[in-house]
Amino acid sequence: MNKKLILLATAILVLALAVVGCSSESRDEPAATGGNEPVTPDIKEDEDEFIVGFIYVSPAGDGGWSTSHDNGRLMVERELGVKTIYRENVVEDQGVENVIREMIDEGANVIFATSYGYMDYVENISSEFPDVAFLHASGTTSTDNMNNYFGRIYQARYLTGIVAGLKTETNHIGYVGAYAIPEVIRGINAFTLGAQSVNSDVEVSVRWTNTWYDPATEKEAAIALLDEGVDIIAQHQDTAGPQQAAEERGVWSVGYHTDMTEVAPDAHMTAAIWDWGPYYVSQVESAMEGNWTPVNYWGGMEDGIVQISPLTNNAPDEAEDILEDIQTSIVEGSFKVFEGPIYNQEGELAVEEGTVLSDDELLSMFWFVQGVNGSID
Repeated sequence: MNKKLILLATAILVLALAVVGCSSESRDEPAATGGNEPVTPDIKEDEDEFIVGFIYVSPAGDGGWSTSHDNGRLMVERELGVKTIYRENVVEDQGVENVIREMIDEGANVIFATSYGYMDYVENISSEFPDVAFLHASGTTSTDNMNNYFGRIYQARYLTGIVAGLKTETNHIGYVGAYAIPEVIRGINAFTLGAQSVNSDVEVSVRWTNTWYDPATEKEAAIALLDEGVDIIAQHQDTAGPQQAAEERGVWSVGYHTDMTEVAPDAHMTAAIWDWGPYYVSQVESAMEGNWTPVNYWGGMEDGIVQISPLTNNAPDEAEDILEDIQTSIVEGSFKVFEGPIYNQEGELAVEEGTVLSDDELLSMFWFVQGVNGSID
């Protein structure tokens, strides 16, 4: 994945959101692009069956990112009784356009493309099929029949950081990160702030893998952090490789995407997880009714799209009550993860007391908070 392109795309989204005027952690969705009024594609249910397609960058059973989306696909089937089709291990290149065409040939009315690198290709092909609804995860570009959607996973990251901060004995936590982009940096910062809210001595060391999906590389990065003396492993990666490393070393872990307890039963404490199902159901239902509109979406815990998995017996006893209070405050809007005072990695005041970072600032975040060990290349 080209990091410069990612940052450029992020900047474009920041400008788009600035026009909309969203406030930090607002529940309002960014306005649809493609005209002054949302455009409704002419999507009608086939007389025989309505078909929904899903495209995954890794195996549907990867135990992480793609599994979280596949769980949403299965919910669409259960709730709406429609037929779904999916393709897994689809490379982020122009070949995805052929995959989309194949799905449309099979009768797909709605297509969810679930990896950042698909964005440009979905945009290219959307004009070719104006009667198909295209929904793309984590991107920035919209058209008359294509939107982008994501969730405020940093809220859940903050809560999992609290669990780690209460549990660590060394005050040294390891974090395996995919790419040094705002999405990942934002999560690392939120996790660190959560940990430090209950344990001011916590430091978080970051090891980059420069890959979304590579179980072996992810595990190796976790092992390297363990060799440095961390006693908890957290991650922003697609698989449970880092969790396995923690399990094998007899330390604790915090997962991502899905509840990873089964993979590391003696290590796993909780995870920041996705629940795409309700969003998927609502979007498909709108398409079936013929009134779907390409509205960008960035929901939070108040919508249920981001959550934390149930605490295991490995988690500290006092965590449950603390998490319940903070989560309630997040949902009610009285607690903001990125409200100052917040200091940067150099110890300089980055967010003044009483100030809350805007969505623009969150989406372009390219700095670490104090207590994070690692560089942003």
